[in-house]
Amino acid sequence: MSLLTLKPLAVRIPEEIEKEIQEMIKREGLDKATAVRTLLELGIREWRKQTALELLRDGKVTFAKAAEIAKLSLWEFADMVKQRNIEWVRYWPEEIEKEFKEASGQSRSEASRF
Repeated sequence: MSLLTLKPLAVRIPEEIEKEIQEMIKREGLDKATAVRTLLELGIREWRKQTALELLRDGKVTFAKAAEIAKLSLWEFADMVKQRNIEWVRYWPEEIEKEFKEASGQSRSEASRF
């Protein structure tokens, strides 16, 4: 983790989650604060991806905006969409190519790889 300003966070959790955290601490050899920060970071990353996929699937954001929400490159996001079998295309292929080209700033030949 890079140098960040760390803020205290007090939260009550169910006993089952506490057991999961303790298991992680044992397996990973981490202190409790590091374990909880790691789990929060993983959870937030997954939440961003899920949110982006849902918004894309529901037609509420463009492909490029969804990738931005997920904090992934266009190509990483495209791979994730494909892996999770998300149906989202409501455009003609030319429109998709144009959006990729505009969002990525790449040449037409590079954008057409998608």
